Amino acid sequence: MTIKLIALDMDGTLLNESKQISQQNTEWIAKCSEQGVHVILSTGRGIHKIRPYLKQLQLESSLIVAVNGGEVWKGPDELLFRQTISAEVIEALRQLAHELDVWYWGYHSEGKPTRDSWGDRELQGSTLLQWVKFGFQSDDPDKIAQLYERIPSIGAFELTNSHPSNIEVNPAGITKASGLHQVCNLLDVGMHEVAAMGDSMNDMSMITEAALGIAMGNAQEEVKRRADAVTDTNDEDGVAKAIQRYIFSS
Repeated sequence: MTIKLIALDMDGTLLNESKQISQQNTEWIAKCSEQGVHVILSTGRGIHKIRPYLKQLQLESSLIVAVNGGEVWKGPDELLFRQTISAEVIEALRQLAHELDVWYWGYHSEGKPTRDSWGDRELQGSTLLQWVKFGFQSDDPDKIAQLYERIPSIGAFELTNSHPSNIEVNPAGITKASGLHQVCNLLDVGMHEVAAMGDSMNDMSMITEAALGIAMGNAQEEVKRRADAVTDTNDEDGVAKAIQRYIFSS
């Protein structure tokens, strides 16, 4: 197959456990760009947590899938798409987190408030804030199970995770794959020409829909089972090795 676009998750994939991009990963991404292969970041992070890495990789002009597909950006400063969640729904999710006594966070147009930093503007439902994602976290499997049971009573959502101890909530139909489809349309690339790499359940949609879905060596077992291939871990230059093996050797 001919791969024209590579979609990379960040945490647990492109980034090592120190949240850094290795020299090997940087070099092989640069080789892709030199050969005309698009490389984009497709992540659960918000744009403010993505920008420094775009500069490091010299991908400031690339498209970006952010917040699990809730946003698509043309470079670090031009928003093309955003699917929002109402402030009322966010508050209902927050109340559920308090009821079960679990950690939580959210993503809105101005940042990432957490349980410890949820301020007046979040509580008052400021119309200036556009919400795109909510997250729950707990090391108690019973609480995670209760959340999966109760969240659907609040609304229709896509429920995924970026770690077995959390649940990430996006609007129904919003996934990394949905964001990737938008990117493909803009670049005139088909999903049959895409490779996607990731480690968690929020990567599953793009891994299964891409022509070549690659799981990291540190990926959750279900992701490994459904991927087309498994590379090394994020601490072992897994992205670079996958590019070398599956993109440049084909």
